[in-house]
Amino acid sequence: MAYDRRDQAVRAAVEHALLSESEPVVALLDTAGVRASAAALRTAFAEVTRAPVLHAFAVKASPLVPVLRLLYEEGLGAEVASPGELALARAAGVPADRTVLDSPAKTPAELREALALGVAVNADNPQELARLDALVPAAASRTNAPSPSPVGLRINAQVGGGSIDALSTATGTSKFGVALRDEGARDWIVRAFLDRPWLTRLHTHSGSQGMPLPLMAAGVRAVYELAEEINAAAGRRQVDTIDIGGGLPVNFTSDDETPTYAAYARLLAAEVPGLFDGRYGLVTEFGRSLLAKHGTVLARVEYTKTAGARPIAVTHAGVQVATRTVYDPASWPLRIAAYDAKGLPKTGPLVDQDVAGPACFAGDLLAVGRALPPLEPGDVVAALDTGAYYFAHHYAYNSLPRPGVYGFVTRPDGTVRFATVRAPQRPADIVAESGGEHRDALLRE
Repeated sequence: MAYDRRDQAVRAAVEHALLSESEPVVALLDTAGVRASAAALRTAFAEVTRAPVLHAFAVKASPLVPVLRLLYEEGLGAEVASPGELALARAAGVPADRTVLDSPAKTPAELREALALGVAVNADNPQELARLDALVPAAASRTNAPSPSPVGLRINAQVGGGSIDALSTATGTSKFGVALRDEGARDWIVRAFLDRPWLTRLHTHSGSQGMPLPLMAAGVRAVYELAEEINAAAGRRQVDTIDIGGGLPVNFTSDDETPTYAAYARLLAAEVPGLFDGRYGLVTEFGRSLLAKHGTVLARVEYTKTAGARPIAVTHAGVQVATRTVYDPASWPLRIAAYDAKGLPKTGPLVDQDVAGPACFAGDLLAVGRALPPLEPGDVVAALDTGAYYFAHHYAYNSLPRPGVYGFVTRPDGTVRFATVRAPQRPADIVAESGGEHRDALLRE
């Protein structure tokens, strides 16, 4: 079971001094769990469609080259949203024909680079499409192809939002895509495709955490129906691929991995059967659901205290690794597990206590009033389900360093092997990225 591997890894991290007085916070990634999630995704869609499917991992969920490489070896491509993410995908060896560029603010230089490489591009809006009117023919003339890259248009299906407003991208006023239900928009979209034979894809993504599956399916159905309308108007299969985005929510309340890819794929097949009859290629862009359950942030308890009779454990993991949880705990609660100084599961009567981080503001809390065995200095707290967005999205409050990230595998004999994904950041690294080489720049007149 995944939690057995986690317990073994925590103990080994302490024994191998990955977590120590000098390295009081560390992130662990369960390689076997990641591989299993990738296999579950591939299998779920293979069971409902005869068409080719590109599963493009959303790089923003874990912009770490070894992670991208692992996922590529497991059959996944990459969905990128910036030049930096594209560079990471290329460094991981993800080929252009398995890469998709999405962003609401692509520059002409980014578009030219993607077209030159052969990366698929999803245009976000009419102005971007107008830029592509000039760039696509020029790129095609250099490669003697109709278009060197597949090009699509992102659609905001305007089907509504989920429980987290910031992650709901199919609302009436979302900043993403062309708003399908706005007056005149549908006719404009059809005309835009008829005028551009090289425009062959539609893309939608209704949101992620907090989105109910039926609402996600409704967004996919709306775009499928739009594709059918475009192809009927064109008198041919101009739209040949539909990118349905990602967004499968994650269960942060237990070790259960629900909802499953299989459940979502079956729902889509029931709600949009024509999408799976082999006429359309598919692209998915899952991120959080592939990694979240397989990551754990470990932190040493430095001090324990009480305030107003409330026990508080002060640890080294806070806003720098769990920014969303600290600033929006209602939307992003984290499970916390307690281990003793040897990395063994902590036992004892449960006591409501706060788990605090190291940053200098009162709200830097991983958990409030959480029932845990009494924590002591030297104990270890584990923030669970943190494999996506948490340890790969550092927030440099108080110039706290980025923690080391280590993948692990557990052998049949119970031993654990670690591999460095990202080395811990050192004070010299912080100085360098904070302008250290330009120390006297503001003294010059």
